[in-house]
Amino acid sequence: MTAKALSPLSPGDTIGILGSGQLGRMLAMAAAQLGLQTHIYCPERGPALDVSAFHTCAGYDDDAALAGFAASVRRVTYEFENVPAHTAEFLAARAPVHPNPRALTTAQDRLHEKTFINSLGIATAPFAPVDGIDDLRAAVARFGLPAILKTRRMGYDGKGQAMIRPGDDLGEVLAQFGGQRAILEGFVPFTREISVIAARGEDGAFAAFDLNENEHANHILSVTRAPADVSPQSAQNAIAMAHRIADALDYVGVLAVEMFLVIDSSGERLIVNEIAPRVHNSGHWTIDGAETSQFEQHIRAIAGWPLGAPTIRGRVEMRNLIGAEVDGWRALLAEPGMHVHLYGKHEAREGRKMGHVTRVWPQAFSGKAP
Repeated sequence: MTAKALSPLSPGDTIGILGSGQLGRMLAMAAAQLGLQTHIYCPERGPALDVSAFHTCAGYDDDAALAGFAASVRRVTYEFENVPAHTAEFLAARAPVHPNPRALTTAQDRLHEKTFINSLGIATAPFAPVDGIDDLRAAVARFGLPAILKTRRMGYDGKGQAMIRPGDDLGEVLAQFGGQRAILEGFVPFTREISVIAARGEDGAFAAFDLNENEHANHILSVTRAPADVSPQSAQNAIAMAHRIADALDYVGVLAVEMFLVIDSSGERLIVNEIAPRVHNSGHWTIDGAETSQFEQHIRAIAGWPLGAPTIRGRVEMRNLIGAEVDGWRALLAEPGMHVHLYGKHEAREGRKMGHVTRVWPQAFSGKAP
């Protein structure tokens, strides 16, 4: 199954991007390198506007503004998965939207997402919908504790979730969610968190980067290393899972699949945590550490162009600059071998991603990155 045949873009054409954050900024920069223009659509100003030829600041429910935006571009994409379904469907009736609205709506609801993944024969953590206290009690009895209660929609970077441990008052935990529909996930005793960043083109072509190994601090991605320390068979299985997901969604663009690596007496196995229908923080290392960055790859895919080589250039480490960490930018720039990327955000708030730094050790390097 492949997306409906479309005429490839030509240099000089315009791509519409929903969202004005750092991912939109890096997509716009990648498009410019390929001779394409971008038009950012966003409810409020963000760093992507600084590097885009055109922009529209309007709400995602402003049909008149959306129609004008769609008429000005050849393709539409987005930088985050919480774009309202109405917005994506409204635009898709007027211009090609990549990834398609189905991929967006599948990823927006954790219950739908996990049900879809399981339907492909791919394992996830055990899960159950929670619409009230009786559902929560039944799910806890089924999965045991610890377990994780999450909102079905809109959670990211640890927001909208709570760990439930033995002895916790289930009613008090559920009350924190303010009546939102939720899902309980059984705890997975993972060894490592990994992710696959892959791309699928309009013609069904598929290419995946080396696996990432991810470390989080306060629920925010802190460090990514590539390639991940997994067996060749696990790496092959992870990429095959991502390929299966992309094909099933008739996906076009870059897709991230976050997974848990579990190592036990039976060996290594993979559990899918969630999918992100967009370029992803754990793929930022590709800007400096791969032949084609994830951002260029996404632009190539949605433009109907050949995918680039995802070949890694060595061992790579990427660190996010969170909040006040960005204040050390001068020292980082002075450090040989350090690639500094600042996002142009004016206020360094706690927990806010302000930039990232990447270091690449060439293939000849025989040890692990420190």
